[in-house]
Amino acid sequence: MSRQFVTEAVMLAIYGELLLTPVPVEYMVPYTSLLELYEFISSDEPLMSNSDDDKHVKEKIKELVAYLEEPLNKKKIQKGLNMPWAKSSSILIGETARITVINAMDTAPYGEFFDPVETELLLVSQREQVPLLTDQPELIHRIIDASVPVTVYDIDDFQFALESDPFSHHL
Repeated sequence: MSRQFVTEAVMLAIYGELLLTPVPVEYMVPYTSLLELYEFISSDEPLMSNSDDDKHVKEKIKELVAYLEEPLNKKKIQKGLNMPWAKSSSILIGETARITVINAMDTAPYGEFFDPVETELLLVSQREQVPLLTDQPELIHRIIDASVPVTVYDIDDFQFALESDPFSHHL
């Protein structure tokens, strides 16, 4: 059985360890998170504080975008966009890692406290009953403060999340 996490597409580009897991992992990614990758590539704003790290991360984002735009992968993603909340077929992105794109559509429930992509991450996590993986401590604090009923892991706790009981995701 593979472990499942909801995360942003950019996390898969920034953190290489997410693709090199000792156990099978499926990352559920809202489609709007994929669209953000294009914004990151074209933006002059740095993603990382170190310019060499920023260049490296932007190159990894370009590689991920190119991979997802390959005909078979693009077709899988497009098929998942036919209906709200539809899922793409899984796309292998490492030896043990795969990505499933979800056409999350509703941003209303948490729109006052979270941006649209964050809201979709939360809704996918709730809907699929899968923990959320993030590198944003402020997002974790806002989730806790808003009492959003999801399990969330900081990227620093990823190994712990992999080792924890896959059936104890719920708060």
